[in-house]
Amino acid sequence: MITRLNHVSIFVLDQDSAYDFYVNKLGFKVHTDAPMGPGMRWLTVCPPEQPELELSLMSIDAGMMFTKESAEAMRKLVSAGTFGFGVFECNDLLATYEELKAKGVEFTKPPKQEFYGFEALFKDDSGNWFSLGQKAK
Repeated sequence: MITRLNHVSIFVLDQDSAYDFYVNKLGFKVHTDAPMGPGMRWLTVCPPEQPELELSLMSIDAGMMFTKESAEAMRKLVSAGTFGFGVFECNDLLATYEELKAKGVEFTKPPKQEFYGFEALFKDDSGNWFSLGQKAK
């Protein structure tokens, strides 16, 4: 029986830039940053209050996971904002929105009350988009 999920991969265009975005802008903690052989790096971050969930910031490079052609296609898709990977939550959406905007996070939708909850949408530095919602009180 499967009991939990502990890693989720997010494909990024550049791991150094993604490190800066997720750590210095979103405030995530680095869990693992280790070389994995020539030109490869295992980089995981986690939300500060959810250390058991690691986001693997996976570089899109030809090699183990991608052919040259599929890496090129994937990079184009990620850059175009094709993928929405998840829903993050916070305690105060308006305050978090202002804090992240001040740090340069690009929002594609400002905070708005929807039928399903209070949310905003933002993109990471690679083009992946995420929902940011406020916890129900």
